[in-house]
Amino acid sequence: MFRTYTARPLFFSLLLLTLLCSISIAQQEAYKAVLLMDARTGEVLYAENEHTPLPPASMVKMMTELIVLEHVAGGDLSADDTVTVSAKASNMGGSQVYLKHGETFTVQELLMALAIQSANDAAVALAEHLAGSVSAFVELMNTRAAELGMHDTSFHFVHGLPPAGGQQSDLSSAYDMALLGREVAKFPDALEWAMMDQVPFRDGLFLLTNPNPLVGKFRGLEGIKTGYTSQAGFCLTAAASQKGVRLISVVMGAPTNEGRGRETTRLMARGFNMYTRLTLVAEAGEPLPEAWPVAGGKEKNIVLNFSEPLIIGVQKERTADVVFEFDLPDKLAAPVMAGDEVGSATATLDGRALGEVRILAASTVEKGSFWQRLFQR
Repeated sequence: MFRTYTARPLFFSLLLLTLLCSISIAQQEAYKAVLLMDARTGEVLYAENEHTPLPPASMVKMMTELIVLEHVAGGDLSADDTVTVSAKASNMGGSQVYLKHGETFTVQELLMALAIQSANDAAVALAEHLAGSVSAFVELMNTRAAELGMHDTSFHFVHGLPPAGGQQSDLSSAYDMALLGREVAKFPDALEWAMMDQVPFRDGLFLLTNPNPLVGKFRGLEGIKTGYTSQAGFCLTAAASQKGVRLISVVMGAPTNEGRGRETTRLMARGFNMYTRLTLVAEAGEPLPEAWPVAGGKEKNIVLNFSEPLIIGVQKERTADVVFEFDLPDKLAAPVMAGDEVGSATATLDGRALGEVRILAASTVEKGSFWQRLFQR
């Protein structure tokens, strides 16, 4: 009897220890690094190994895409410009759209191939078109990374494929990929493309297919970019919007496609549970609490309205810390016409803007008479 009762606790203790070790190992194997960020403020909400340099695989293409989009926005490049495919671009391996030497496509067509299909050949064709060579474009990538504060990052390629013999590997971190994803998310086209599941390419002869496992499966998902090589594992930088807030999550080094989707879902759910919606302006046309003084007008005061609703997402425990400030002159100068934009109101938290709304004149106040202008200064 003595042996029976002493052996049973020992057995279950060993079993419990084995289970805990198994859970710990499983958690460690679920990813190599993760991070969750508030896209508006850059605040890191959760992170593990966020500054560990790791191969980002095709998430590198976010920088390729960002630079091209910024040049289009700056007018140095047009989305309708014609790109002629080089021999080098046509010989890329991995994920591709099988571009042929001498074929022509628009910048936008190749951007979509890059963003949706993660096409390596499209990345090279765009890089050569914009910078003249891949090496020159890589210099642009590293310069832009430094400007964004991506201190854990060194780019060597425009596509994220594993290096050949003697070449160096792209390296980045979960934190840096979040910074990069935050910039890409500022472009509505990039988010629109990243959420497309399947899109015809080359006049319908090829179908672009999105490898993101969460497309159509997570509420508010907005992309952004997957990555996979045997060295990097399965990676995903995602954006999603709920409750008036956009979050950026990064998963690096997951062992499976399903795993990167599961960990992204876990991060996003954890993040959005921290937030609540705070209504500062309920509807367009809502008046400011007080009428505003007008100098030199037929009326001394004017009613001002908010141009649109303002509903922000804020962490639940910080709602009382939000400051809603008006940017208005002490007095408006007559004449003021109905609908004129006269100022703005901004919601801030710890000095960081969370949302802004324009302030409009609700009515017209004409210039007053000589005596009114004299005494209503």
